[in-house]
Amino acid sequence: MIATAFLALGLVLIFEGLAYALAPSLVERLLETLRLMPETTRRNLGLVALATGVLFVWVAKTLGA
Repeated sequence: MIATAFLALGLVLIFEGLAYALAPSLVERLLETLRLMPETTRRNLGLVALATGVLFVWVAKTLGA
Protein backbone atom coordinates (compact mmCIF):
# COMPACT_ATOMS: atom_id res chain seq x y z
CA MET A 1 0.00 0.00 0.00
CA ILE A 2 2.73 2.49 0.94
CA ALA A 3 4.63 1.62 -2.24
CA THR A 4 1.57 2.45 -4.31
CA ALA A 5 1.17 5.76 -2.51
CA PHE A 6 4.81 6.66 -3.19
CA LEU A 7 4.41 5.64 -6.83
CA ALA A 8 1.32 7.82 -7.20
CA LEU A 9 2.99 10.79 -5.52
CA GLY A 10 6.08 10.37 -7.68
CA LEU A 11 4.01 10.34 -10.86
CA VAL A 12 2.15 13.49 -9.80
CA LEU A 13 5.44 15.27 -9.11
CA ILE A 14 6.87 14.17 -12.47
CA PHE A 15 3.89 15.56 -14.39
CA GLU A 16 3.79 18.76 -12.34
CA GLY A 17 7.52 19.24 -12.83
CA LEU A 18 7.25 18.67 -16.57
CA ALA A 19 4.60 21.36 -16.89
CA TYR A 20 6.75 23.93 -15.09
CA ALA A 21 9.95 22.87 -16.88
CA LEU A 22 8.58 22.72 -20.42
CA ALA A 23 5.95 25.47 -20.46
CA PRO A 24 6.30 27.96 -17.58
CA SER A 25 4.53 30.75 -19.49
CA LEU A 26 1.60 28.43 -20.18
CA VAL A 27 1.36 27.68 -16.46
CA GLU A 28 1.30 31.42 -15.72
CA ARG A 29 -1.52 31.95 -18.22
CA LEU A 30 -3.43 29.02 -16.76
CA LEU A 31 -3.09 30.42 -13.24
CA GLU A 32 -4.26 33.85 -14.41
CA THR A 33 -7.26 32.27 -16.13
CA LEU A 34 -8.10 30.34 -12.97
CA ARG A 35 -7.83 33.52 -10.92
CA LEU A 36 -10.40 35.22 -13.16
CA MET A 37 -12.89 32.32 -12.94
CA PRO A 38 -15.70 32.46 -10.41
CA GLU A 39 -15.10 30.41 -7.28
CA THR A 40 -17.97 28.04 -8.05
CA THR A 41 -16.47 27.22 -11.45
CA ARG A 42 -13.07 26.49 -9.87
CA ARG A 43 -14.77 24.32 -7.26
CA ASN A 44 -16.65 22.39 -9.95
CA LEU A 45 -13.43 21.87 -11.92
CA GLY A 46 -11.80 20.54 -8.76
CA LEU A 47 -14.67 18.14 -8.15
CA VAL A 48 -14.47 16.87 -11.74
CA ALA A 49 -10.72 16.37 -11.38
CA LEU A 50 -11.27 14.55 -8.08
CA ALA A 51 -13.93 12.26 -9.56
CA THR A 52 -11.73 11.54 -12.58
CA GLY A 53 -8.81 10.67 -10.33
CA VAL A 54 -10.95 8.32 -8.25
CA LEU A 55 -12.20 6.68 -11.46
CA PHE A 56 -8.64 6.20 -12.74
CA VAL A 57 -7.53 4.67 -9.43
CA TRP A 58 -10.54 2.34 -9.43
CA VAL A 59 -9.85 1.24 -13.02
CA ALA A 60 -6.17 0.68 -12.23
CA LYS A 61 -7.03 -1.41 -9.18
CA THR A 62 -9.62 -3.36 -11.18
CA LEU A 63 -7.01 -4.13 -13.84
CA GLY A 64 -4.63 -5.42 -11.18
CA ALA A 65 -2.29 -2.51 -10.48
